[in-house]
Amino acid sequence: MHTIVVGCGRLGAELAQTLQSDGGSVAVIDKNPKAFARLEDFDGTTVVGFGFDHDTLASAGVDRADALAAVTSGDNSNIVVARLAKEHYQVDRVVARIQDPARAEIYHRLGIPTVAAVKWTTDQVIRRLAPALRSTEWTDANSQVALVDVAAPDSWAGQTVAALDEPDAWRIVAVNRAGHSMLTGPDTVIQGGDRLYMAVQLGADDALAAILDTRTASAS
Repeated sequence: MHTIVVGCGRLGAELAQTLQSDGGSVAVIDKNPKAFARLEDFDGTTVVGFGFDHDTLASAGVDRADALAAVTSGDNSNIVVARLAKEHYQVDRVVARIQDPARAEIYHRLGIPTVAAVKWTTDQVIRRLAPALRSTEWTDANSQVALVDVAAPDSWAGQTVAALDEPDAWRIVAVNRAGHSMLTGPDTVIQGGDRLYMAVQLGADDALAAILDTRTASAS
């Protein structure tokens, strides 16, 4: 597997070194040659230039790239690089780092996989400060289905997944119990303290939130 990492900041350097340690070949692009000093024990390719420049991409091996990550500090640059890699060079797996959550959602709906660093960090902090709150783990490119992580209300303890699922609105697909995750089946019984991973259909999230809030309140 050959991966191109565009941007050699702290994230790009860590990403490149992790990919290399997993046995893949890696090329890193950055406009500042001094940025490559962040790479330690790196024997991949480094290319000075801009990620949206065709000659630069060619030097990084875009013609044989299996994946590309655009992780510079600029949202606009990242999305241009990602679209160029995906649409012009047909790189199979492309992801862009986007700081603006609203913009990330727009590009995600257009089929450009994005990582919204601010939103992800916010979710992680909230999960630790208020674990009962919901957080979205994943949303499909058309925003039709989302995977959400919720704390099981106490009133759900002892009930089966089949009794709690609404097939046209949401389904409990996995449970994390005492730090261990497992897929669920219709007969899986929910226990107190479980965290649930639920697939939720577009338009059903408000109804699910109302049910969770009501049952949490009634149990307290």
